This record gives sequence, C-alpha cells and structure tokens, in this order.
Amino acid sequence: MHTNYTYAFITLIILLVICILANISLGSVSIPISAIFESFVGTLDHESWSYIIKDYRLPKALTAVLVGSGLGISGLLMQTLFRNPLAGPFVLGISSGASLGVALVILGAGVFGGAFATIFVSKWSIIIAASLGSFLVLSAVLVVSSKVRDTMAILIIGLMFGSITAAVVSVLSYFSSAEQLQQYIFWGFGSLGNLSWQELGIFFIVYSLGMLLTIFSIKGLNSLLLGENYAKSLGLNIKQTRLIIIIATSLLAGTITAFAGPIAFIGLAIPHITRQIFTTSNHKILIPAVFLFGAIIMLICDSIAQLPTSDYTLPINAITSLMGAPVVIWLLVRKRKMLF
Repeated sequence: MHTNYTYAFITLIILLVICILANISLGSVSIPISAIFESFVGTLDHESWSYIIKDYRLPKALTAVLVGSGLGISGLLMQTLFRNPLAGPFVLGISSGASLGVALVILGAGVFGGAFATIFVSKWSIIIAASLGSFLVLSAVLVVSSKVRDTMAILIIGLMFGSITAAVVSVLSYFSSAEQLQQYIFWGFGSLGNLSWQELGIFFIVYSLGMLLTIFSIKGLNSLLLGENYAKSLGLNIKQTRLIIIIATSLLAGTITAFAGPIAFIGLAIPHITRQIFTTSNHKILIPAVFLFGAIIMLICDSIAQLPTSDYTLPINAITSLMGAPVVIWLLVRKRKMLF
C-alpha cells in the first residue's frame, strides 16, 4: 500500500475511535470519557451510567459503524457494477421490498382488520417482514436479470420493481388509520438505537457474509471499471461476478434496512467523498476507505441527531441528508469533476 494511503488509514482509524467514544459520551445524559473506559474494565461505580453505556449507547455506536460502512460499501458496489455515479445501495428495489414488507405488517390492519395488528405487529415481525420483502424483490430481480445480458437493464428492472412496491404501499396507506400511518412513517425515519445485543449479533453475522462476498469480488470490481468487454478478455466471468456483487449488496443493504430502517444519503455519497479524497479507483484501497468514512460519518450524524443535553432525538435520515449533501456539493465544486 502506498505510504500516503497508510498515513490516511491510520488517521481515519484514530478518528473512528474518537467518534465512537464521542458518540457513547454524548446524549441526554453526558458521560465523561474516563467513565466509558471504567465501564469497559468493570470498575465503574455509577450504576445508571454503566447501564446506559453497555445496554444502549455501545450497541447504538456499533450499529452506526455497521450501518454506515455497510451502506457505503453497498453504494460503491452498485456504482461500480452499473458504472453510474447516481446508483446507490437501493437501486435494485431492496429498500422498496423492505418497505413493502413492513407496510404489510403495520398497515395491513387497515385492510385485514384490527386483530391483524394485535397478533402480528412487533419488533421482530417488522425485522422479519423487511428481510422477507427485500429477499422477495431481490429474487424477482435475479430471475428477470438472468434472462437479460445488459447490466443497465438490471438497473431499470430494479427501479421498476421499486415503483410496483411503492404503488402497493400507497394502496395500503389509503386504507390505513392515522395511527398506523404514523407508525410506518416513524419506521421510515430510520433508527440506530433500538437493537439489543442479541439482535446486533444476528445483524453482524449477515453483515459479515456480505463483507466476505465483497472482499471476494475485489478483482472483478477492478476489472469491471475497464468495461465488460475488456473484463471478459481478462477471463472474468461477468455473470458470476455480477451475481456475487448483487447478493453482497442485498445482504448488506437488506439487513441494514431490516434492522435500522431505510437510511438515505450514506450509500450514494460516501463512495464519492472517498474517491475525491483518495483519488484512486483501486477497490483494494476504496473498500476499506469507504468502510471507515461511512462509519465515521454515520457516527457523527448520530451524535448530532441525539441533540446532546436534550431529551429530543431527531430522525437520523434527516441528519444524514442535511449534513452530507452540502459536503458532497462542496467537494465536487472544489475538485470540478466527478471521479469515477
């Protein structure tokens, strides 16, 4: 690895650790950094602080790392596969499928009656419904994409499936009560602070599978940047590589949406921010860099959303877009061109 990149990675790792500590420290109750270290080694006497750190803020900080890095890498995979700077982790309809699954659970009471909500609406039912929705839409996209050769056709197919699921959600919304709509809207805001250690463990296992597939496809991703025809001449199996990239993206983005809700901006913008700073197209460097940038920016956004010293929490979706979009605009204006 180039020396400049080594220093950049060391800086980013230090910044990530600082952001994790700051994220755990800040909130409605401010906790000193020293108390965080004491809780890690089991010497903290303050019982309420220990509970807040271990059962709420540490899982939330780790969730932010997984969500930010996972969405950033998903966006990078899609932008490389489709060679489209506007492609994000949800272009294949993964988020739309998850939204449909959740809508069927939360808004289904408007169609199937109040007993439906009483029986089926729970935290785990929402996670399972979002996962199944993502999986079903992905399966449909994969079946259709196996019939087409053009990669751009898969992008259009994904967008069309997204439109279909959005239409079904609209119909369900029309027959739902204000209370059910409010619950669905709150899910759509995204949230990082609702996961227990058990749920975080399941999240991490699926996330790790997506990351392993991503690492496995690095060579293919670098080849695709040269164009599909050139990649074929290098002996790359385009269909197999495309399938691995789509599955990796689906595992990452689908699981994140299921556990944390649909979180905007991160997947689209982080790859661009990383390319502007690292000025390379080599995925051996881009993937770890996107991982670190995604995790850092997600932690910063979450810390701001907590409104330190206040009892209020802002929607994480709003913060990621409000904080991130101006940064991307500034970087592109400063560099004067889109690196790809």
